[in-house]
Amino acid sequence: MKSFCIKTNNTDILNYLLKRIEQIDFENITYSKNKFKIYENIIIHYQGKNNLEFYDFLCNILQEVVIEFYEEKLIKQLINYNYFYFDEYERDRIAENTLKLKDSEEYKMLIESENYIKNTIMNYAKENKCIVLDGFVYFRLQDYTKCLDTLVDTAVNQFVIEKEYTEFINLLKIYVESRLPEFSLLHLIYNKGESILLDSKKNVVSISDNIYNAKYLSDISFSSNDYALNTLLTLLPEKIEIHLIDEEDEFINTIKLIFEDRVSICKDCNICKTYRLLNNARIIH
Repeated sequence: MKSFCIKTNNTDILNYLLKRIEQIDFENITYSKNKFKIYENIIIHYQGKNNLEFYDFLCNILQEVVIEFYEEKLIKQLINYNYFYFDEYERDRIAENTLKLKDSEEYKMLIESENYIKNTIMNYAKENKCIVLDGFVYFRLQDYTKCLDTLVDTAVNQFVIEKEYTEFINLLKIYVESRLPEFSLLHLIYNKGESILLDSKKNVVSISDNIYNAKYLSDISFSSNDYALNTLLTLLPEKIEIHLIDEEDEFINTIKLIFEDRVSICKDCNICKTYRLLNNARIIH
């Protein structure tokens, strides 16, 4: 018979473990909960013959506990220790970004981190008969913690970029609001990353070298449509009618953020239909 004792005084963890042990269909298992000295203990007894399956059963349950009850705490501790110079709101945002990264399907480190947990628990369970959860998580799961630390660094980089982007958008908004409009209306025809600007009489707005070399976006590039944004910031139309031949993307969202209620979106007017036909004809040829 194999026995293993899990020690913790966290009531939520205790209840979670008891519930999961009850839910999982694993034969030849009995268990009890008792308090010895300073810890509550869940003792699991296995009377079967397949010890590897029993260890796998333990690893799966304890891995769930680590992710469910410790992961966010570990992330916040790493942020507070390494990035203490951010304020509380910023640290919370970084923690949110880290958890999103951890849960994203494309992030391979998710699989790696879970393997770190399971492998470490497996090796420990084979050599020991009890585990103090707090001590194990904070002192034994070093590879897992390093994995989370890398995720935190990535999340911080994302946050800094987002913060700079927001600050830059706000500066452009202040600039736009501080100037009088020079055009009543400009049309922006947008299709798959390409922009065409028309004036109110449907004439193409030319982009001079002076406008193309404008300083507004000298340090930040949003997309290949910088020249169109430079032109809009130079001409400052009272209204911008965006004709979407394709779907909205980051560039269109940037224009909406900067010019706010000056912007309207159109998908089915005569201009839209004309440029959609031209686009289809170009694809065919």
